[in-house]
Amino acid sequence: MMQLQGKTIVVTGGTSGIGEACSREFIRQGANVVMASIQDSQGATLERELEETGRALFVRCDVSREEEVQRVFQQTIARFGRVDGLHCNAGAWAKGTVEEFDDTIWDNVMGVNVRGALWTLKHGIAAMRDTGGGVVLITTSVASRIGFPQHAVYCASKAALEAIIRCMTTDHAGEIRVVGISPGTIRTPMLAATCEGWDKPVEELYDEVAGRIPAGRLGEPEDVARAAAFLMSDDAAYINGTIVTLDGGTTALPPW
Repeated sequence: MMQLQGKTIVVTGGTSGIGEACSREFIRQGANVVMASIQDSQGATLERELEETGRALFVRCDVSREEEVQRVFQQTIARFGRVDGLHCNAGAWAKGTVEEFDDTIWDNVMGVNVRGALWTLKHGIAAMRDTGGGVVLITTSVASRIGFPQHAVYCASKAALEAIIRCMTTDHAGEIRVVGISPGTIRTPMLAATCEGWDKPVEELYDEVAGRIPAGRLGEPEDVARAAAFLMSDDAAYINGTIVTLDGGTTALPPW
């Protein structure tokens, strides 16, 4: 089913993990996709792999820098002529409690997750308005609602994104549809990074976590990508101003 046929979608953080899976799925469903990230090697490789479709473009972009975000949309218009959708997915993580907070953590986590999203939204909305409106999808996290140990600033950044979704829904009513997607434990490079320093192998940790998820497994990036493609499509036209959770039932568990 080609639900996204003819649409042009910009995906930040679009070259690994959830972002890569979404880029692939959007293209599979007929969209033109601009993959923006700081991962030059992965981006070039992914663009080459998908070049036969004629619908994939990689643009290097540090979303915390406004001029680089502007360049993404300039190159998108130059290549595809329009922007119909924007997936704010670029993310950064740092370990620590509030006592361990410093400017480096702020600049890394808030600079990418919040400031980067705001720059992307600022210029993405302007581009979509020029072609009659569109859809914004923002990757949040169940971390916005759960007090994960050693995740203070990361959790705060994801909660900020959920507030932005609600505000955008009212501020841009009638021209931009805004929705969030909130993954639980998804098997990504970022998840692997959070396991560093533990006294168990990563796969053993994954097995333990999977055993506590009602669905009986970790999520895969493709699980998020399929849901993201639906939310981007016209079939989801009445889903607006809300956050869709994909956590295998994790947040339904009692605290004991």
